[in-house]
Amino acid sequence: MSISQFPQNTILEDESILLRPLQETDVENLLEISLNEPETWEYSLVRANGKENLENYIKIALKAKENKTEFPFIVFDKKSGKYAGSTRFYDINLEFKTLQLGYTWYGKDFRGTGLNKRCKFLLLQFAFETLGMERVEFRADNNNQRSIAAMKSIGCTVEGVMRNHMPTLGSDVRRDSIILSILRNEWFDSAKENLKKKIE
Repeated sequence: MSISQFPQNTILEDESILLRPLQETDVENLLEISLNEPETWEYSLVRANGKENLENYIKIALKAKENKTEFPFIVFDKKSGKYAGSTRFYDINLEFKTLQLGYTWYGKDFRGTGLNKRCKFLLLQFAFETLGMERVEFRADNNNQRSIAAMKSIGCTVEGVMRNHMPTLGSDVRRDSIILSILRNEWFDSAKENLKKKIE
């Protein structure tokens, strides 16, 4: 399956959450978080704080989708009836059967609620069981302890740190990037069941 064969209306959901393709009109759905919670993007390379930045963020995501290298989702929390944030597949390499999962952010009301684990379960299940990926990679700023802890809690293995890897936004400081991953056999051997138990 190629990214061009991703159904353009790919929807992933369980009883609590729904992930659907991000659209230009989702500016309105995410604006409250964008305007009121700028700390959400402290470690991001592309920020979505403020309406203009959010519009730009969504445009960049949709352009990458058009170029078939990324597939961005908006996350809807069924319990509260509110949009919670966004996440995406990126660096999709179908020849090598690898992709990255990231650009994930949620409003503060949705952090620590189990929503992230549910999202990751649906996304990993889709990556390994529908797309047939062999490896799903995750990256983060090595200082972003909250993000690293979240990735470890869903079953990721730390592979190492790329030192002085990339510039941080609006700064001369360069960041170290931590690399984590889940492999296909790990998903089926234990990660899937372990993650399922955490969200039940």
